[in-house]
Amino acid sequence: MHSKSYSVLVIDDEKSILKLLERELATTERSVETAASGRAAREKLNKKRFDVIISDIRLPDADGLDLLTEFRSMYPDVEIILITGHGDIDNAVEAMRIGAYDYIPKPFNLDRIELVVERAYQRSCLQRENRTYRHSKKSTPPSKLIGNSSVVKHLRFLINKVAPTEVPVLITGESGAGKDVVAHSIQSASARSEKPFIIKNCATLQKELIRSELFGHTRGSFTGATDDREGLLGFADTGTLFLDEIGELPLELQGSLLRVLEARRYRRVGEKTERCIDIRFIFATSRNLAQGVEEGTFNEALYHRINVFNIQIPPLKERKEDLPLLAEHFLGRMAANFGQQTPTISDKAMQALLAYNWPGNVRELRNVLERSLILCENNVITDRALPQELVGKASERRNGGNGIFLLEEVEREHILRALNFFNGNRQHAAEALGIGRKTLYRKLEKYSIS
Repeated sequence: MHSKSYSVLVIDDEKSILKLLERELATTERSVETAASGRAAREKLNKKRFDVIISDIRLPDADGLDLLTEFRSMYPDVEIILITGHGDIDNAVEAMRIGAYDYIPKPFNLDRIELVVERAYQRSCLQRENRTYRHSKKSTPPSKLIGNSSVVKHLRFLINKVAPTEVPVLITGESGAGKDVVAHSIQSASARSEKPFIIKNCATLQKELIRSELFGHTRGSFTGATDDREGLLGFADTGTLFLDEIGELPLELQGSLLRVLEARRYRRVGEKTERCIDIRFIFATSRNLAQGVEEGTFNEALYHRINVFNIQIPPLKERKEDLPLLAEHFLGRMAANFGQQTPTISDKAMQALLAYNWPGNVRELRNVLERSLILCENNVITDRALPQELVGKASERRNGGNGIFLLEEVEREHILRALNFFNGNRQHAAEALGIGRKTLYRKLEKYSIS
């Protein structure tokens, strides 16, 4: 989708032309800025991103064709329209060959130039969308944030509060706990939801090319750099960049990333001119970054800069009341992919799932359910469909391995069943359980049931 507003830069040494185009082209959706020389244009572009450039082919300090080549190299999404009073057909052919969107001779028709500007902007949007699609995560989007536990409700509260802002977010938690789900939730609820969302796991960055992958590079800047390349920062411009496992970023790159966060500027490898960017940053880590700071493996200033707003995701073992809902959600999605009905889970299998500690968290649960879906009988997942090591470890948590669950586990499950039966009405649940309402509230707090 195209953004609601866009910006145009007009470059011409004739003040009358600048005033005319600024007055006639500016609308509520289109802002227009002007520059009277190549140098002034570079200064403008160094501070702000433009979608369309209109440039005279002859300037007191620059040649329009040279500027075209320079600007197209530095800003691959910008569309450039050249204007001239000389009508040189050779220049027109050359301009189109090296990437001009159009070539308009003076005196020009204002209606025509406005139409060309609008079409150039639409092409600029299309170019950006295509490049973003090629570099965005291609896999199926992660699941929604599933669950009704107090911790999940608190996560939703934090997401809804921080999503509309522009502050960096640091998502922490064990591997497999769902940090990517929270990142997607923040991006989806933000004002940048229709803009590029670039995802990169820092642990997968190639060590030798990591600076180039992050910042991009120019042709010839190092061996193997046969052409100009955008980096993650360029692809994410105007959108959101999600850097997963930020603790894996080499220390020598952490200082460079800190400068990007503070100055909102960066330089491609081999490039002299800095570029300005407009990016919302989200970070995630399963590491203890504070400990990394103490050990000297993580930049202290970067840690404080990215830890403006921290969202800690609890492990699955601390929110087991969400497990039935999670299982239903995953099985529904996977069964649809397999073209079959959503299976049910036997009571014995559910007891085993609830008794297990899930060291691999939600990711491990999803993998176990996918395996169990293949082994289910008559569309029912029994304990025989579960991995034996899971059933065995769950059994170890029973007293003496005799099949008797711990009393607290039975009580917690019984309270949950009562609440579900009475649709969450605590008064009715307490009466059915034969306990007072205050006693029920104490037990709800004890078992982290919301």
